[in-house]
Amino acid sequence: MNNDPRELLATSPMSRMQMLVIAITLGLTALDGFDILSISFASPGIAREWGIDRAALGVVLSMELLGMALGSILLGGVADLIGRRRMLLGCLVLMTLGMVMVAGVHNLTALCVWRVITGLGIGGMLAANNAVATEFSSIRHRDLSVSVMAIGYPLGAVFGGMVAAHLLKGNNWRTVFEFGAICTGIFLPVVFLWVPESIGWLCQARPSGALERLNRSLTRLGYGRVESLPSAEPKQTRSSLINLFAGGLAPITIILSVTYFLHVTTFYFIIKWVPKIVVDMGFAPASAAGVLVWTNVGGAAGGAVLGLLTKRLDLKLLTLAVFIGSAIMVVVFGRGTADLAQLSLICALAGFFTNGGIVGVYALISRAFPTPLRASGTGFVIGVGRGGSFIAPIVAGLLFQAGIGLSLVALIMACGSLLAAVCLAALPKRASIPHSSAVPESL
Repeated sequence: MNNDPRELLATSPMSRMQMLVIAITLGLTALDGFDILSISFASPGIAREWGIDRAALGVVLSMELLGMALGSILLGGVADLIGRRRMLLGCLVLMTLGMVMVAGVHNLTALCVWRVITGLGIGGMLAANNAVATEFSSIRHRDLSVSVMAIGYPLGAVFGGMVAAHLLKGNNWRTVFEFGAICTGIFLPVVFLWVPESIGWLCQARPSGALERLNRSLTRLGYGRVESLPSAEPKQTRSSLINLFAGGLAPITIILSVTYFLHVTTFYFIIKWVPKIVVDMGFAPASAAGVLVWTNVGGAAGGAVLGLLTKRLDLKLLTLAVFIGSAIMVVVFGRGTADLAQLSLICALAGFFTNGGIVGVYALISRAFPTPLRASGTGFVIGVGRGGSFIAPIVAGLLFQAGIGLSLVALIMACGSLLAAVCLAALPKRASIPHSSAVPESL
């Protein structure tokens, strides 16, 4: 076989096992979608049980985003050191523990602490998961594979929302977290049994027993064994975070981080506040969960459409277009409606564009960073973005608390996607080598 297995994976048709791994990354991102949105599903019940106002609820809605920011930045680099598989397993343990403990809390402080811990696991998993989707895919299908991985978020929210709508009929918000803990725990054996270590990471990191582990992964993926490791790339002499700002990577890291930061402020305004806003319009909590389900149905469709279009159209231009569509639809949502069906349609379209923008940035990230820095780069961009989005639910809560109406709050929050489009327009293009440390070409 080819002396460099990374080149073989990059240029060969994808095996069934590679497709299975991509499907598992979709499932892992679906856990992210449900785990994060579980607090949104539960928020009306939490507010009612503990009598908290909108400003305090905004803080609660932001806690796991803070944990995700820390987890993405701190644990993304760890995934480049210990491997993608070990990081996924460790983060799943952390997420399961967090969901279990939230189901039993009896005060606001404990709730916030365990949501931060859950967010730590989610953040680290996202950094490793994006790297897995990229490194187990061929070049031809890489953008599509990353898009498939990313649309797991709204799919998880859709499935979780349907279950939550049923569970909330009993007016017990804790059952949402109990269900989330069970689903998260199930993926521990799934990853352990069916996700081998990344070929790209093994070739670059060269841990103890690298050749044996490499051949084990190659065999499981349906390829032949190699007699030796391929030629090593130069070792990084500085920390991963510093390398993200070295040479030509500096402008790419900065622009992607700021772009993601801006867009997710709009994205998380919709995702976090839809249930509470719909309840305040006079609809039942179960109906509010249903509207959030339609938001994520639209989000899944937006991610899928963008992923398919990347095979024919320029990724950067597609992402710019959905950013603009996101801003428009959030403003339309802010105008409000007394008709539940119309409201669901508006939220579905808002989800289509807002999540389409998320998927576009994920695909750009997968192109931007080389194997030695892929998890670190993904973690940093997501961490900065999610750390910034930590303020989005809080800002919206404070605006509502100040007596500002929904239409103006929505207009303010829609500016995030619009400014993200302006920022993304400045993203440069770089030369590409499929598995080397060079920066990819057509970002």
